[in-house]
Amino acid sequence: MTTADLPLGMRLKHQAGWNQTEADWRRLLALAPEGCFVAECDERPVGTAAACGFGRVGWIAMVLVDVACRRQGIGTRLVEHLIAYLERQEVRSIRLDATPSGRPVYEKLGFRVEYELARWEGAAPLRGTRQSAVLAETDHLQAIAELDRQLTGTPRLRLIEHLFQQQPRAMRVAVGPEGLLGYASWREGSLAAYIGPAMALSAEIGQELADATLNACAGRLVFVDVPCDNRPATHWARSCGLTVQRPLIRMVRGEPVADRVACLWASSGPETG
Repeated sequence: MTTADLPLGMRLKHQAGWNQTEADWRRLLALAPEGCFVAECDERPVGTAAACGFGRVGWIAMVLVDVACRRQGIGTRLVEHLIAYLERQEVRSIRLDATPSGRPVYEKLGFRVEYELARWEGAAPLRGTRQSAVLAETDHLQAIAELDRQLTGTPRLRLIEHLFQQQPRAMRVAVGPEGLLGYASWREGSLAAYIGPAMALSAEIGQELADATLNACAGRLVFVDVPCDNRPATHWARSCGLTVQRPLIRMVRGEPVADRVACLWASSGPETG
């Protein structure tokens, strides 16, 4: 896949009713220029898929097939191609977020359930916040990436740099005497503003950052993917008047990833976890 295929990607994600924008596609192509693929049928492009590698952890995303060509095994072939690509990169853990209907397909390919998330949606209300959540600056990015690595088990500096460059004023941090305590970001979507990634070392800091990020989107429709096992984050989403749109299932093929779910307030999205 190249930038010339962006209209295809946008058409297919629109068919599926997904929230990604062209900027999301461009970020994937920048992160993994050799890991994004197009499927063809009768010399006609009919599918897409992307695989990003972060050290020993890989992520599968954007597996889309034209509605006219589904149930022909094209999606499975795409995923198999991504698995082979990531294994050549010596990735040890391959992860993805599946829908309940997609779970059996991925299980047949060797993926196992790690934990569940819920996509919450609703109009973002204004929330009272303290001043501990401030706009992130370039100097914060290394510390953000290190905290992110500690909590997700994945070295994602390149992703964090891309998110910051895409919307610098959308990322916030909380810093204490001992260093960085958490961070949160949001980005534009085609259907709704997407809140995430967001993570914190304590529930108090997590809520402060989540509230500050929600305030930046006040009055707008928002989506946020919250791990179900993070009870404070789930309580926060419910207290904000958000409702569950759909469940998601985080799955892994290969070695498990030791992320700290209790510290994860919002996923960075189905594209990169």
